[in-house]
Amino acid sequence: MTGLLLGSLVGGAISDRYGKRPVLLVCVFLHAICGLVPAVLPQPHLFLAIRCLTAVCSCCINICAFSLAVEWTLPAARLWPPAFLPFCFSLGTMGGAPLAWLSPTWRHLHLTLALPQLVCLPLYLSIPESPRWLLLRKRMDVLERYRGNSSADKQCLDQLLDSAWSDLQKATEAQIETPVDPAPSDIGHLRHPTILLRLFIMSYLSAASALTYYGICMNIGSFGVGVYAAQFFSGLSEAPCLLVPLIGLGRRPISMLALFLSGAACFLSLLLSRYNGEPMLVMSLALLGKLCILAAIFISILYSIELFPTGVRQRCISLVNLSFRLGCLVTTFVPSSPDGAISLAAMVVYSSGPMVGCSLCMLLPETSSVPLPDSLEDCNRQPALRPPTHFWGPRKPASSEVKKAETLPPEKDNASNTPFL
Repeated sequence: MTGLLLGSLVGGAISDRYGKRPVLLVCVFLHAICGLVPAVLPQPHLFLAIRCLTAVCSCCINICAFSLAVEWTLPAARLWPPAFLPFCFSLGTMGGAPLAWLSPTWRHLHLTLALPQLVCLPLYLSIPESPRWLLLRKRMDVLERYRGNSSADKQCLDQLLDSAWSDLQKATEAQIETPVDPAPSDIGHLRHPTILLRLFIMSYLSAASALTYYGICMNIGSFGVGVYAAQFFSGLSEAPCLLVPLIGLGRRPISMLALFLSGAACFLSLLLSRYNGEPMLVMSLALLGKLCILAAIFISILYSIELFPTGVRQRCISLVNLSFRLGCLVTTFVPSSPDGAISLAAMVVYSSGPMVGCSLCMLLPETSSVPLPDSLEDCNRQPALRPPTHFWGPRKPASSEVKKAETLPPEKDNASNTPFL
């Protein structure tokens, strides 16, 4: 968990400076080597250092992979990468269970996991660099080479860079017209009550989600079911997240639904475990809570991007991500009960945290199908909470609202600033 925290602090800055593709290639190589070293040199202190470095590489891989997947996806399908990548993660979790069962020792398990990574290293060379990063760095020769691969690549790249190029031109024109240091304005945005409220809510949601998700993951063998079967079903429970983009709900309703179901499932699991319920049913309810909290996590990734104005978006996202990693660290200090099961206090925290977060979501605006905000005025124009239209009928917008909507700037692609949790 310390390595994941360090990786989240440095991964984004390094990838922004040197590019996501080089950082990804270096990290997958180090990740494979780190899996091989403990199998050859099983020293306790070396093992701990290697695990920390593995976590740093893993976090950097997640950040770069998520950003590249989003930036190479057309805007209409941009919700699919944060759903598909956790689905692949669940496949790896399921595959780890039979590998651990077949491995006679933990050293053989490390060797079994490291060798396929070394064999697959040449495949990563085919991954392209971020088109937006290349455009900002004026690496037109690389972009032209990507365009020349095929007509389909050329068409896709032109669509991806169309909005990015117009945004770059507008930013350049704005700097020429008003060459003023924007730092005071940014600091003022961070102190504004609207931004502080949203930052507090998203930070709490991240910390509570980390506590619930990793609390269940790290105690998966304490539900009275075999540890290998529990690990397999733990990965299987995350697979339905791939279907979340098909749900036609906005950011706020789906976040509230996922948080409520997660808290309710963990609470029912707690009740059944206290009254000697069937172990498989107890584990199933806990894994349902884990699935729902995972859905809330990757929805909150996009939600955080859409809630904050451009000038302070990256700083706010970094603080939200830091809250998530601090929640991960706190999970490691939660003690178990004397019989090895999840303690009563821990399950109360895992169930009540999402419930409180569900209530806090009522204070957030709906941001789906709304342009990304560039200023506090844009944040205030985002739709606030109001009664459902199927009860009250569609509301005709006022003429002033129509004029405000017409003046909103086009949506910007900020995928490069997105952390993958």
